[in-house]
Amino acid sequence: MASLKDDIVRLKRERNAVILAHNYCLPEVQDIADHVGDSLGLSITASKADAGVIVFCGVTFMAESAKILCPGKKVIVPEPYAACPMASMCSAEQIKDAKGCHGDACVVGYVNTTASAKAEMDICCTSSNAVNVVRSMKEKEVIFVPDANLGSYVASEVPEKDMVLWNGYCPVHQSITEQNIADLKEEHPGAVVIAHPECRPEVLNIADHVGSTEKMIDFVKGSESKEFIVATEKGMKHRLEKEGPGNNYYFVDHALCSVMKMTSLQSVARALKEMDREVILDNDILERAKGPLRKMIELK
Repeated sequence: MASLKDDIVRLKRERNAVILAHNYCLPEVQDIADHVGDSLGLSITASKADAGVIVFCGVTFMAESAKILCPGKKVIVPEPYAACPMASMCSAEQIKDAKGCHGDACVVGYVNTTASAKAEMDICCTSSNAVNVVRSMKEKEVIFVPDANLGSYVASEVPEKDMVLWNGYCPVHQSITEQNIADLKEEHPGAVVIAHPECRPEVLNIADHVGSTEKMIDFVKGSESKEFIVATEKGMKHRLEKEGPGNNYYFVDHALCSVMKMTSLQSVARALKEMDREVILDNDILERAKGPLRKMIELK
């Protein structure tokens, strides 16, 4: 393991590369990354990166977003088949059809989408800024794609908008039930419940705090509690334990994204060595998707 980490450090230096990793990645992958965070934080980091090569550890839409924001850089994805299931639930053609049915509506798209889908949106958002993004739109009717749970949460926070919700979801967050949280609460009655807005509405309704992974970290740091029931993917435990040491964090056992776990130290080293897993996007899609992503970052 130590030798593999040394190889990554050496190759990163030789390639003038920066390694970005999502909070749900394997702990050892998070530990060798230069930056670890959520989609919004990593998107901003990618847009400001000085390195000539960006190695994005996570799922493919994240690497595509980095390429859109940094078209002049080489963006490498260690596992090119690590595709987010939610992203496959919303295509560019489906968005075009929806716009045809709702002519006066704008399209706000979760960043968990493909590059071609982003090219059909008015603006992107992440779970960190979805409420602010929707609130900022001048149109009253908003087509929100593809996560129905996040869209439902936004609708509850921005009741002045007429939200048209998609039928998409994150399989991991969708699998977390109200009963799962109730069972953990029975085992740990003093624990504070924090939940990701991709969770079902009934889970969010019983949470003490709802927020993105980065906002979860902020909440934990500012809380007097030492016990937390965390309704999100289990990879978040590693980051929470580093950022909020001394606390106890309880997760639903089955809340695991196998796609996020595909990226390993071996695949990172191989990608840096071979440099053949580059993200390539059609120039037209790259150009049209840039606007929605840039607008997202500007709003934060």
